[in-house]
Amino acid sequence: MSETLLIRGRLARRVREEAEKSGVSVEEYLVELLSQGLDPQDKALEYVEAAEDLLEEARKELGKGNVRQAAEKLWGAAALAIKAYAYLREGKRLSSHGELWEYKRRLEEELGEWVHDSWMSATGMHVCFYEGWCAEKDVLTAKKRIEKLVKEISSLVRKKKPD
Repeated sequence: MSETLLIRGRLARRVREEAEKSGVSVEEYLVELLSQGLDPQDKALEYVEAAEDLLEEARKELGKGNVRQAAEKLWGAAALAIKAYAYLREGKRLSSHGELWEYKRRLEEELGEWVHDSWMSATGMHVCFYEGWCAEKDVLTAKKRIEKLVKEISSLVRKKKPD
C-alpha cells in the first residue's frame, strides 16, 4: 500500500534542489537515498514500487484533468521501471538517458518488441510535460503501454525476490 508523506518548507526545497543537482526526479532521489546499503534485488523492488506509485499518481492527475503532470508521472514510472531492471540484472545504477535506452534494448530482447513501443510512449510523455503538445487521449494511450512495461518488470523483480 502506498503512503503519502508531506514535506514542506526548507526541507522540501533542499530535497528538490538535491534531486535537480543529481539530474533525477524527487522520487528517484529519495529511493536512492533511502535504499543505500540494500542489495541490488531489494533496490530493484524499491524502484519498481516507486514506479507503481507514479502510475497511481498519473491516474489521479488524469482524473483532475492535469494532462502535463500525468504525462511526467508516466515518464517517471517507465524510467524507474527500467532502472529497476538494471538493478535486478546487474546491480547497476543507471544515471543517464543513454543508459536508460541501453537497458530498454536489453529488456526488449528479453520480453519482446512491444517494449520499444512502451518506451517510445514514455519518451513522448517526457516531451509532453515540457512542451505541452499532447492531449488527454495521447496520455491515455501511453498510460496503457507504460502500465504493461511496469507490470512486466514488476513481475520479473518479484519472481527474483518475493515480498
